[in-house]
Amino acid sequence: MAAGAPRVFVSHLSGVPVFDPNGDQVGRVRDLVAMLRVGGRPPRILGLVVEVVSRRRIFLPMTRVTGVESGQVITTGVVNMRRFEQRPTERLVLGEFLDRRVRLVESDEEVTVLDVAIQQLPARRDWEIDKYFVRKGRGGALRRKGETLTVEWSAVSGFSLEEHGQGAENLVATFERLRPADVANALHHLSPKRRVEVAAALDDDRLADVLEELPEDDQVEILGKLKEERAADVLEAMDPDDAADLLSELPEEDKERLLTLMRPDDAADVRRLMSYEERTAGGLMTTEPIVLRPDATVADALARVRQSDLSPALAAQVYVCRSPDETPTGRYLGTVHFQRLLRDPPFTLVSSIVDSDLVTLSPDTPLPTVTSYLAAYNLVSAPVVDESGSLLGAVTVDDVLDHLLPEDWRETDFHGEGGIRHGR
Repeated sequence: MAAGAPRVFVSHLSGVPVFDPNGDQVGRVRDLVAMLRVGGRPPRILGLVVEVVSRRRIFLPMTRVTGVESGQVITTGVVNMRRFEQRPTERLVLGEFLDRRVRLVESDEEVTVLDVAIQQLPARRDWEIDKYFVRKGRGGALRRKGETLTVEWSAVSGFSLEEHGQGAENLVATFERLRPADVANALHHLSPKRRVEVAAALDDDRLADVLEELPEDDQVEILGKLKEERAADVLEAMDPDDAADLLSELPEEDKERLLTLMRPDDAADVRRLMSYEERTAGGLMTTEPIVLRPDATVADALARVRQSDLSPALAAQVYVCRSPDETPTGRYLGTVHFQRLLRDPPFTLVSSIVDSDLVTLSPDTPLPTVTSYLAAYNLVSAPVVDESGSLLGAVTVDDVLDHLLPEDWRETDFHGEGGIRHGR
């Protein structure tokens, strides 16, 4: 673990207030949600259980936590208010780890866990359990008088999964090491029953990433087996264009019911995408490119590009537009490519280095023209602009490839002999 990375003992988090970026209190931390892992890896912290004003307990993913300091937690401001339900692969740190009897690996001595330290991984929003604060002795008077010590997570046995076993918990933990496309490939070759069990055990963001890589039949099957509120959560976590493609495969009644359960802003984006023909720029685009106002700086742009949840194609350029800066935007002014951002000083305004000569795509541009456009200009992403000059979204090369390849390409095993090989 890198020196200086934030470390927090979970007992200090219990009851602390959670604030959005505007300083408004969202609620208070009541627990932390962890996932055990195989291979001697420390448990991963998935998120926080937060009690909001109505006393409802909700789940706040750690990817939406921007700060844990000075007795408070700061979020990105995007909070799902649906009630928290613990899943089979999840463990509550305060509720299930504290006061647990475990053993020290070196001496096989039984100890009691009094506290748990979590630490953020360098340059990421992921958190893991780092250390345990334990007391020797077996309870009662001895428990109060026993020696206390802080040990590394690896010095304690009892908080990891065995490598064997059929439970979804083990398989999900194994999948954590794989890319979404590889998890999708593995899921596709499971039995339908097993596929649904494992998919249900994945967290929303992970399942969303995997669904985007699955054949349509598998997507529809898995989504249909989830509870409707959970299905809506997963659709919200998907890229809007992928969510629109999946919803278009459902019966009209099911589609409308899920759209109603989604957050209004997310549902509006998906409905807008579904209004375009499938094999056009409008049907292919994502509504969530990086949009900046003219007075933003190169430093602002690089901060946005560094966001870990962005695909490489979307991070390759930013789009400069008048307010509003969410699609559909105000007037589109042009594009700034990533390489240009690296060449100019951080204080440079993006409006002064914008490429305004690049031809834009209209939402009804057919797929062959979109393909030729990307090839002609050597681009991995292209702006889609309407007749009024507003940016509607961006078409990325991966979405174009999805529609150029044979329909069953996802079902082809490309990991075998002569196929793609993984680096070490």
